[in-house]
Amino acid sequence: MKISRLTKSFERFSLDWNRTDILGSKIYGIIGANGCGKTTLMKIIAGLTKPDSGQVDYGDMTTRDITMVFRKPYLTSDTVYKNLTYPLKIRKIEPDEVQVTELLELAGLAEMRNQYAPSLSSGEQQKLSLIRALIFAPKVILIDEAFSNMDIESVIRFEDFILQSQKTSPATWIIISHQLTNIKRLCDHVYFMHGGKFMVDGTPDEILLNPENPDLRKYMQSQSI
Repeated sequence: MKISRLTKSFERFSLDWNRTDILGSKIYGIIGANGCGKTTLMKIIAGLTKPDSGQVDYGDMTTRDITMVFRKPYLTSDTVYKNLTYPLKIRKIEPDEVQVTELLELAGLAEMRNQYAPSLSSGEQQKLSLIRALIFAPKVILIDEAFSNMDIESVIRFEDFILQSQKTSPATWIIISHQLTNIKRLCDHVYFMHGGKFMVDGTPDEILLNPENPDLRKYMQSQSI
């Protein structure tokens, strides 16, 4: 997937991704203060927002190979099971019940499979939205603060799952998180954004532990790892 010089302007905000990046099957992190353009960039990559200029070249993929998990998950008015298997239904794929059970157990929702999904707690809804994104084995997974409502035990369980799945079935992950422990543990490469612009990128250690950019240093002073 190739991202080339994207711009997008709203009434009080402009995104200017003034570079070209070719993203392979690795885990990428995007950090920066609220309102810096992270979610706008992700929505453009997901095909949910059209850029004013620039493009995302998906190669041999389509947007059906991409999934995005939002901070506030959307659930249909149905059971946990039917929410989980919905991506398979629209792709006319029969659910693998072994996989369904494994994902429900990963999320701690195995005993809730027949429960009305909107009645779940916010953390449970977040976990359901995450396993729903994984069930059809997408090639690109975009995560926008999806760990924010989870307990620490669940976060670690999902982190372990992501790291293990990268060894067997590598995908391209792009993760937005203010929880920099997630970024440090998971990501191969990290981008820092400020004021709608790309500022600097590097390995997690380069970005999080040895920041040279002044805006990045200021951002890091307000965060904790």
